[in-house]
Amino acid sequence: MALDERQFFTEKSETRAETLTCPKCRRAGEYQLRWIVRHKKDRLPPGADERDRALYGKLRDYMIRVDDAVTCTTCGRRFDIPSQHSLVFLQQA
Repeated sequence: MALDERQFFTEKSETRAETLTCPKCRRAGEYQLRWIVRHKKDRLPPGADERDRALYGKLRDYMIRVDDAVTCTTCGRRFDIPSQHSLVFLQQA
């Protein structure tokens, strides 16, 4: 039986600062956004089959944004964060 993708990664929560502009008052501010960071494990988990081995070779480290909206620090209105940056692949060093 094929393994779940989450079994190939170690997962931790992280908070990062990002500068966003409120669409209502047009003021930029720095906001703390929550991310889930997934790093590829060093070796395959036990019970992996051939399909899992092929998938494991193609996997990369990535981050998923948890927060979808923030509250403006100036006007107090809630606004959505652009969704094109909700998944970010991390660079291999």
